Amino acid sequence: MIKMSEYANRRNALMKQIGSSGMVILSAAEALLRNGDAFYPYRQNSDFYYLTGFEEAEAVLILAPGRKEGEYVLFNRARDRDREIWDGPRAGQEGACEEFGADQSFPIEALEDYLPSLMVGRETVHYPLGMNKNFDKLLFRVVNSIRTRSRGGIQAPVGFKDISPSIHEMRLFKGAAEVDLMRQAAHIAGKGHVRAMQVCRPEMNEYQLDAELTYAFQRHGARYHAYSSIVGAGRNTCVLHYIQNNQVIAEGDLVLVDAGAEYQHYASDITRTFPANGKFSPEQKAIYELVLSSQLAALESIKPGRLWTEAQDIIVNVLTQGLLDLGILKGSLAELLETQAYLPFYMHRSGHWLGLDVHDAGRYTIGDKWRALQPGMVLTVEPGLYISADLPHVDPCWHNIGVRIEDDVCVTEKGHDILSKETPKTVSDIESIMAG
Repeated sequence: MIKMSEYANRRNALMKQIGSSGMVILSAAEALLRNGDAFYPYRQNSDFYYLTGFEEAEAVLILAPGRKEGEYVLFNRARDRDREIWDGPRAGQEGACEEFGADQSFPIEALEDYLPSLMVGRETVHYPLGMNKNFDKLLFRVVNSIRTRSRGGIQAPVGFKDISPSIHEMRLFKGAAEVDLMRQAAHIAGKGHVRAMQVCRPEMNEYQLDAELTYAFQRHGARYHAYSSIVGAGRNTCVLHYIQNNQVIAEGDLVLVDAGAEYQHYASDITRTFPANGKFSPEQKAIYELVLSSQLAALESIKPGRLWTEAQDIIVNVLTQGLLDLGILKGSLAELLETQAYLPFYMHRSGHWLGLDVHDAGRYTIGDKWRALQPGMVLTVEPGLYISADLPHVDPCWHNIGVRIEDDVCVTEKGHDILSKETPKTVSDIESIMAG
């Protein structure tokens, strides 16, 4: 669990960055209405949550460095017994201060009235323009109202600056408590992957395996998936973002499951591939072990000081050489790498940042150079090979073999820690689990 003191430290660090003449304004995620009286499950904006730990909708964060009455102001919903009977408890203004550390809290309905006084004298407003059109309009109304008072010596802000890059740079480096939550998210996701292996049988529907994942996630403490699960069998293993999950699994199919659990807002992202009948065919095993060998080689490059792109370069080299050894590609390794002959079989990169979002915040390059890895960064390593039946000049024995293997990795002072290492991935372990 993240302590409220850590949220306070984040806010203080951000205020130091913007300086005494600036202010931060950040709105909570909007509640999504499904129809006239039903809402989708609410998920807080990750930047807002990162700075507050506050999970309610209809809230606005104000950070005003040096403000005498308090630097952290939270506008949020007032307590309302009638609404709380229908929708559940609210923190209200008292709870915002006592439970969530706000220096002051006001009802959200009072925002437009209070905001001018908070903005007067601030030179720069740090705000993610364009993310919430309704809030953009409110903000511009307030600024224009202050401008009309300029003859009276009232100074409106003279600049707007996107606050997102600053918050995202902070989010890129995880603290110990965050890593612990992500390790637990990976542990729970691993339970789901193992259950999928255990129950999978030919003639099941893909969505039945998806249901087993949901059951395992929730049973072990994760209320939600971190993203829409991919459960693809046979030819669907070769569709990178396949989420229909509605086809029957056939005898002899491979099954690719890309699924992660969200635990206390932090994501895991794990992919495993296994045979529907519990036994890899020779061709399936050859491709699987090639992908696994590329991942193991790439993992060795995850350490401080190594460039983000090094894992990708290693994966490309190992996969291309393996496809050459299997006779799927022909020519010299140097020529195949130069012409990117691997692209029809491996068309994505080696991974992405991971955190409060499954494709988490943070830059991959600094200027025109790839970023060097540093302790506290968490990323995925996920090579794959996808040999669809429509690829020309490929022996049909390889058709519809899609394999991806993905793990969650934290960069440490001495190297790396695989947060998802509990989830089995060797051929022998997978076949043993599926044999019961």
